[in-house]
Amino acid sequence: MIHPAFPIALLALAPLLAAAPVSAEDVLLAQLTVHERIVVRVQKIAPVAAPKAIVWKERKGPKCVSPGDLAGVLINRPGSVDMVMYTGINGGKWLRAKLDGQCRTLNFYSGIYLKPGADGRVCADRDVIRARSGATCGIAAFKMLEPKR
Repeated sequence: MIHPAFPIALLALAPLLAAAPVSAEDVLLAQLTVHERIVVRVQKIAPVAAPKAIVWKERKGPKCVSPGDLAGVLINRPGSVDMVMYTGINGGKWLRAKLDGQCRTLNFYSGIYLKPGADGRVCADRDVIRARSGATCGIAAFKMLEPKR
């Protein structure tokens, strides 16, 4: 966007610019690089009150997910974060992010932060889940969840 005073300043300098010859030494070139930083916050959802707790069966999951496909997270067991998918072919399905090492899921009480890679996706064995407190846990794998029958 052009500043409102810019055209007025140009008009004031016009007589000076027209009178003076410009040489290659008088030209100054500059380059501006803009870096974009995206961090996605996924809110924690309250556990749904159900008459009977759901027992999940883990299946092979995707290597990477788009953060825009995540609707919310549920912290209900150590070492993993359960996520409900929002859009796409997996809409309404559950995904489990298995965490590296001895991560304390208590750190994620208010939700999680995901910083997608350069490809715009969050991938296992590459990216981390961040807590508001600053704690980070690596994502070891994603698993699709199905109710056990």
